[in-house]
Amino acid sequence: MKNWKLKEIVVMSVLSVVFAVVYLAFLPVGKVLTGFFGPIGYDFIFGIWFIVSIIAAYIIRKPGAAFLSETIAATVEVMLGNAAGPMLLISGMIQGLGAESAFAMTGYRRYNLGTLMFSGMMAAVFSFAWGYFQSGYAALAGGYVLLMFVTRLISGAILAGVAGKALSDALAKTGVLSGFALGKEKRKKHAA
Repeated sequence: MKNWKLKEIVVMSVLSVVFAVVYLAFLPVGKVLTGFFGPIGYDFIFGIWFIVSIIAAYIIRKPGAAFLSETIAATVEVMLGNAAGPMLLISGMIQGLGAESAFAMTGYRRYNLGTLMFSGMMAAVFSFAWGYFQSGYAALAGGYVLLMFVTRLISGAILAGVAGKALSDALAKTGVLSGFALGKEKRKKHAA
C-alpha cells in the first residue's frame, strides 16, 4: 500500500464495510433463487459479491484496491455473522484476486467499461474455479455446470462491471470523489 493516501484507505475501507452489509442482505435473495432454480440460482446474482472490488479499483486506481476491498468486505461479513465463517475469507480473497487480475493485465492503466466488465468476469472465473472444488460442482451434469459458469460470467460483467461503474459515476457526479482519480478524470472530461 505504498503511495496510498489516507483518504484512499479510508474510502476503500468504508466501501468494503458498506458492501459487506449489502452482501449479507443478498444471501436470502440467493437462497430464494436457489429454491426456484437449483444451484444456478446464486449465479444469477453472483456479480453482486464482486462489486466492491470494481468500485474501489475504479475510484482509487491503484494496485491492490480490488483485492484489498474484497478481502476487507469478506472479513467484515464474517464478523457480522455470515454462516460460511472463516472460509468466506478465502472466497473473498479469491474473488478479489480475480478482479485485480484484470486491472493488472492492463498495467493499471485502463478503467473503462470494458475493463470493469472484464474485471467482474475474472472475479467470476476465479470464484467459479474455487467453487467447483469447494462446492462439489463436479457432481453436477457437465452442461449444467457450463450454464452455471456462463451465468456467473454474465452476472460478473453486468452486476459488478456495469453496475459498479454506474454507481461510481453517480457518486462522482456529486463531487465527493473530486480528490480521487475518478473524480479528477470526470472533472477533466467535463472541462473539455
